[in-house]
Amino acid sequence: MSSSYLVALGSNQRHHRLGRPRDVVGAALEELAALGTVTARSRIITTDPIGPAQRRFANAACILTSDYDPPSLLAGLKVMEREFGRRCGQRWGDRVLDLDIVLWSGGVFRAPHLTIPHKEFRARPFVLGPASQIAADWRDPVCGLSIAQHFARLQKAQRKTTCKD
Repeated sequence: MSSSYLVALGSNQRHHRLGRPRDVVGAALEELAALGTVTARSRIITTDPIGPAQRRFANAACILTSDYDPPSLLAGLKVMEREFGRRCGQRWGDRVLDLDIVLWSGGVFRAPHLTIPHKEFRARPFVLGPASQIAADWRDPVCGLSIAQHFARLQKAQRKTTCKD
C-alpha cells in the first residue's frame, strides 16, 4: 500500500560532477523517483546556514508517494545521500546532500533512528517555506496545525525577535 511522504532536501557543498548545491538538489529531486513517485516539488530556495555550517544552503521539499514503509524509505534516502557523496561528520555541518522525512500520510511514527513528524521541522523556515508551497494544508499529527499555520507562526516569531521597539 502506498504512502505519501513530505521530504525535505538540502545541500551546501558542490558536487564534483553536478556542480553547485542548487544543481545537487535538482538532481536529487529527479533521483527520488527511484524510491517512488514525486507528485509535487517546491522551488529551490537559498537559505543561511545554521550551526557550524559555513556555506549557504539550497533547500527544497517534495511529496513522494512510495510503497516503502518509513524505515525502508529512510534507508533508501541514506543510500542516496551516500551516493551523492555525503560523509558522516559534524551535526549541522556542511554536506553535499541532506534528505529528511518530515511528515507522512500515516501520522506519527517512532523508532530508534526515525521519528515522524521530524522533531525539529516546526522551527525550521528552510523546511516550512518550501513545504508550504506544495503541502500547505498537510496537518501536523501531533498538534493538528497545518504546514501553513506553522510557517506563519514561525515568521511572526522571527519578526518579533528581529524588530526593535
